Amino acid sequence: MQDHLDALREMLAPYPWAYSLIVLSALLLVAWLANLITRRVLLRGLRHVIARVAALTGHTGDSISRMRVISRLANVVPALVIGAGIGMVPDLPPQLVAFVSGLCKVFVIFTVALAFGHALDVANEVYERRPDARNKPIKGYLQVAKIIALVMAALASVALLAGVELVHVLTGLGAASAVLMLIFQDTILSFAASLQISGDGRVRIGDWIEMPSQNADGDVIDIALHTVTVQNWDKTITTVPTRKLISDSFKNWRGMTESGGRRIKRAIYLDQHSTRFLDADEVARFRRFRLLDAYLDGKSSELQAWNATLAERGAEPVNRRRVTNLGTFRAYVQQYLQNHPGVHQDMTLLVRQLQPTDHGLPLEIYCFTSDVAWAAYEGIQSDIFDHLLAILPEFGLRVFQAHSDAPVEVRLRREDDPGAASRADASG
Repeated sequence: MQDHLDALREMLAPYPWAYSLIVLSALLLVAWLANLITRRVLLRGLRHVIARVAALTGHTGDSISRMRVISRLANVVPALVIGAGIGMVPDLPPQLVAFVSGLCKVFVIFTVALAFGHALDVANEVYERRPDARNKPIKGYLQVAKIIALVMAALASVALLAGVELVHVLTGLGAASAVLMLIFQDTILSFAASLQISGDGRVRIGDWIEMPSQNADGDVIDIALHTVTVQNWDKTITTVPTRKLISDSFKNWRGMTESGGRRIKRAIYLDQHSTRFLDADEVARFRRFRLLDAYLDGKSSELQAWNATLAERGAEPVNRRRVTNLGTFRAYVQQYLQNHPGVHQDMTLLVRQLQPTDHGLPLEIYCFTSDVAWAAYEGIQSDIFDHLLAILPEFGLRVFQAHSDAPVEVRLRREDDPGAASRADASG
């Protein structure tokens, strides 16, 4: 082999750069082949083995993460080949050889650090299967370990490229840390916030967030180191400092979107003077409402049993229990919502009375729509309250609406009529 190389070198002696180019190309080809063999043969076989083991054990969730760890480590192979063989390329400047070799070593260092981070992710996934993982999470500690690993990798790379000991770099960094923290205070805080945001996923691009302290209410369109950009619903743009998402409170509506239901929490204010008992004829008339069949049957049996007990005791008729128009309307609303196609039936559904106020008796509707889109949500909500307000008179109820009890008299007179004032006084 060496004889063939010597013969090739003598043949290309008039063109020394050509021999160097051929050797460099051969080195790159070897590195590519090493990467190809590692990924196509070793990793593919290992992927099948891990997938089969995961299928047998039922733990398919972390198999992808484990493959990410192995894929990261596989990138080390071509870097090692290039770092070891760059010195064999003839006629290259020693400085270039040292630089390329150093870059390969730096690449290996960061690859191992990233693979270590993915290994921590796998450890967190395995730990979260424990019953007590929700009460004692370790994700924050693992994130700190990731940051330390990346910082140490960066310092080791600087020491390697500078040709000094790592201890010297740490000593110099400690002396300059006070000045660096003062100068890059905002950057450091923003960087820490970005790591935390990306780690716990509290804000993602496309999320609807609401942050009144920063006048932000809209979709997140960009997440950068120092700022998070929000496009408000009025199409204005608000930039929120990244660290504010860690220190200040805000509302993220992603949970609503992912749950598949959007809350309706709205009340109809009823005039309390319109509340009354129903006589037997009125109860029979409400039998026309199919939604009230179950309620009226159950209520009739309950009240008959109660009133029969009172009659046995000889109690006055005033102690009898009777059906009210308000209670019947409340039961109707409950059944109406439970049969409405736009209401999510697997989520909380309540029709309740709130504390009476000087604006009437609030009858609150608390439910969730089955469509979370804004336009569809408003349409469903409007449809529900359109129907309820229109059917209120059927139950003998009135909506409370504030108005003035004082009589209003409008008098019109011409400004150019001199007798208008005297006639008004005479009529008064």
